[in-house]
Amino acid sequence: MSSQRSAEDVIPLRTATRAWFLISLQTFGGPAGQIAVMQRTLVDENRWIGQQRFLFALSYCTLLPGPEAQQLATYVGWLLNGLRGALVAGILFVLPGVVAMLGLSVVYVAYGDTTVLDGLFLGLGPAVVAIVVQAVLRVAGRGLRHPALVAIAVASFVALSVFGVAFPVVVAVAAAVGWTLGRTLPGFALPPAALPDEGPAPLVPDDALHVERPSSRRSAAVLAAGLALWATPVVVAALLLGRQSILVDQGLFFGGTAVVSFGGAYAVLAFVAQRAVEVYGWLAPGEMVRGLALAETTPGPLVMVVQFVAFVGAYRDPGALDPWVAAVLAALLTTWVTFVPSFVFILLGAPYVERLRGNRSLAAALSGITAAVVGVIASLALYFAVHTLFAETTLVGPGPLSLDLPRLDTVRWDAVAMAVLGFGLVFGARWSVLRTLGVCALVGLTIGVVRSVV
Repeated sequence: MSSQRSAEDVIPLRTATRAWFLISLQTFGGPAGQIAVMQRTLVDENRWIGQQRFLFALSYCTLLPGPEAQQLATYVGWLLNGLRGALVAGILFVLPGVVAMLGLSVVYVAYGDTTVLDGLFLGLGPAVVAIVVQAVLRVAGRGLRHPALVAIAVASFVALSVFGVAFPVVVAVAAAVGWTLGRTLPGFALPPAALPDEGPAPLVPDDALHVERPSSRRSAAVLAAGLALWATPVVVAALLLGRQSILVDQGLFFGGTAVVSFGGAYAVLAFVAQRAVEVYGWLAPGEMVRGLALAETTPGPLVMVVQFVAFVGAYRDPGALDPWVAAVLAALLTTWVTFVPSFVFILLGAPYVERLRGNRSLAAALSGITAAVVGVIASLALYFAVHTLFAETTLVGPGPLSLDLPRLDTVRWDAVAMAVLGFGLVFGARWSVLRTLGVCALVGLTIGVVRSVV
């Protein structure tokens, strides 16, 4: 029986805000790690949202341009507390990453020596591998309810990791296969009747309807406000500094990229790297690699690397501004135009998507996408693991990974040791994500300090 009860009646915003803040401190490891943290906190521990509701929202966010994990947080925040909840969840999700990346950018430009930071990242990166693997196992165990879904997940993983098939193509094919199977296999998109109850009923059950109904008036208001907020900083920069200012160039480039960034973080970052290095000359190729490494080992979406790109570029070409002022303004402006569209996409589309959850054909298509998402998370996990445990020179080939196995002489044995520690803490001691990251970061930092002294 469907329920019309609003989650705003049962989850105080203050309680939700505290939870989103704690989640924001654990969002390491890219989309896979971030989804893992939300899965554990929202679905497994707090029981605020049902598993199928969580996967449905994730499938919808996968279809959108932009960082899907941040959009998922915004969507769930909207389910829990409406507009205020969406803003709190979405902003807190990226805030620690903004602060961390801004601080690291300052250190990089000021000193150009990140020896101690390398030690810190030595501890965090391999630990994230264990957390991501845990996410793959949990999401796969609960999202792949039919053998056909397992096949879709495996095929998506192979297509992405081995053959380098474009992410939108994988999602489109998975949706088509899911829709077809939904018409030929009764019950394909439904959870098994005998699915065991693993805890108390979630506060937002899988069949609940959100009280906020879609309307053309509401959609027009959201779109108008979103476009105004998105464009205002770039317009102000153009009026005060002139069209030739690097802040305007970066605002237009990164703002445009934000609305066409289908295909996940790695797909869009390849485009950003090519344009930022070869077209605009904001930074050198090696610096783009350094920026990506920083983004992979700081909380928040991987696309946060654009903040590093903007900071370095504006510092070196500040125009009439002080270099440090230009760099900070560029970093903040770029962050703004990158993430505002994500809020608009969710607030605009979520009410309509919620009303379509009962549509069997849509449910079947989204079940196919959910299975593909499992393959995507597994692909990102493998990509991240190889980037972490092996030297970067081993990563060649048409897909994220080479068809040839990395050579043993490129193994980073210190990272392997840290990964073993991470797996032991996560799977053996069953420590929390935050506690595991804290211990591994401390161990890696100690190693970095010792190396710098020796």
